Amino acid sequence: MFRSPKTFFRVLAFAEAVSWTLLIGGMILRATNDLDVAVSIGGGIHGFVFLAYAATAVIVAKNQRWSAGPTSIAVISAAIPYATIPVDLWLKRTGRLDGPWRTAATDHPRDQSWHDRALRVLLNRPKLLGGGLAVGVVLVFVVLLIIGPPGG
Repeated sequence: MFRSPKTFFRVLAFAEAVSWTLLIGGMILRATNDLDVAVSIGGGIHGFVFLAYAATAVIVAKNQRWSAGPTSIAVISAAIPYATIPVDLWLKRTGRLDGPWRTAATDHPRDQSWHDRALRVLLNRPKLLGGGLAVGVVLVFVVLLIIGPPGG
């Protein structure tokens, strides 16, 4: 797993921006060269990375004890092309990405909740966390593929 929440978040924020480029490029290819497959490929990659970024934002937000505001902004930024980059810079500048993974309990009152204890268990088992995230993202992705594309 990534050594810090900052690295984890920043890698996925960048990947989400790159996936927007693939989706937009696919849309341009469909419009100019009648290549529908380009949107299928770019859109599929973007959809998967979108879900992975959203899951990452929630985990990092929980670890860093963000309030609902920064958490919502981070998650919603994935729906706006390239917005994850300025959001990442803002979170870095404001210190919200600083600090280690919270693998041990502290005296902080929020460390006593069941979901904080569950987070620590998962953070202490990075393979389990990574595998669980991958399975969760894949399941949601498959369900969304079965439902069909937005507006279609």
